[in-house]
Amino acid sequence: MMVRIAAITAVLACTGCASVMNDTTHPMKVETKNATGELVTGAECTLTNDYGSINVRSGETARVRRSNQDLDIVCKDPKNPDAVARAISRVNGGMWGNIIIDHSKGTGYTYPSWVQLVFGKTLVFDRSAETEGLPTAGTEAPAPTTQPNVVATTAQ
Repeated sequence: MMVRIAAITAVLACTGCASVMNDTTHPMKVETKNATGELVTGAECTLTNDYGSINVRSGETARVRRSNQDLDIVCKDPKNPDAVARAISRVNGGMWGNIIIDHSKGTGYTYPSWVQLVFGKTLVFDRSAETEGLPTAGTEAPAPTTQPNVVATTAQ
């Protein structure tokens, strides 16, 4: 009985502590597609968040530094226009027990584990839409709004 209580206590002591349960990095598979939907491997991709940038070729898996900030991704291929994306960082289920440390270190957050960028498009990938074993569906980012230039003139 004492062994059982000790085991339950040990498990409960670790729940909610993402900094103990999670590494500071996690894997993200990065793939690219052309406009017709065909996979393009070997594109040079740069993944950037507040902890820095890493480079990976499309078709490979990168070890991404966890952060509470979103991850910007740009993939370049000489035969295609750039593929641009933002991966939304979301809270892990285990963060709540150690929210202050995990939030400041970023270990309580995770990005989508598999993204497919499309050349010529800007997409947003939200981990909340992730389905295990499938690429996270990307949504097209809204085009930036531009304000017309208004030039004041004086009547003569």
